[in-house]
Amino acid sequence: MTVESPVDKRSAIIDALMGLAATRPWSEIEINDIAQAAGVSLAEFRDLFPSKGAVLGGLSRRIDRRVLQETTDDLAGEPARERIFDVLMRRFDALEPYKEALRRIFRDIQYDPLSMAALHQVAVNSMRFMLAAAGIGTEGPLGTLKLQGAVLVYSNTLRTWLDDDDPTLARTMARLDRELRRGERVLEGAEDLRRLTAPLRAVGRALREGRRSTRRERRETREGDADNPAAAI
Repeated sequence: MTVESPVDKRSAIIDALMGLAATRPWSEIEINDIAQAAGVSLAEFRDLFPSKGAVLGGLSRRIDRRVLQETTDDLAGEPARERIFDVLMRRFDALEPYKEALRRIFRDIQYDPLSMAALHQVAVNSMRFMLAAAGIGTEGPLGTLKLQGAVLVYSNTLRTWLDDDDPTLARTMARLDRELRRGERVLEGAEDLRRLTAPLRAVGRALREGRRSTRRERRETREGDADNPAAAI
């Protein structure tokens, strides 16, 4: 008898949800329905996913893995915009089998702020790896801005992709190019602002260091006085 691994069961649950979501409203899909379609017990479902929404996170990680496995270094010499364009288009290609399900899901939850907030965090986690695959750093203040910008670019382009049934994805590619160019201008402005304010930040750091040094000296003086009886005279 073949025993399914947790990975197999996790995959079965993701596939089951996507299959149901392609034909039924999101709000009508119950956990029992997903478990039954996946051939797992509720106990097994609970061990693998805490909620129906978490299964969407599982799908996102599946897509992340596929994109990362297929991404090569052949674009290393290209501009950053070209690299991220390539990575995100690979992501849309990987999402193609789930397009109808995602179309219905996003239509049903777009007015649910809690679900949208959860999906935003899923997108942040995915875009961190998509930018890494494109050779773009996400650490530090500018890195955070790049990450949030990538989420916005991806989310805006996703809306176009969901309605783009042309096999060439011409509308999707045009939208992605516009979004990336807009994001590029924002980053250029942020980098210019960071360069202009560098002297002010240096002064601020010097002042903070000076205040910390003064407090440290005062504390050491008080501690020295406490150990010196003559200081009380």
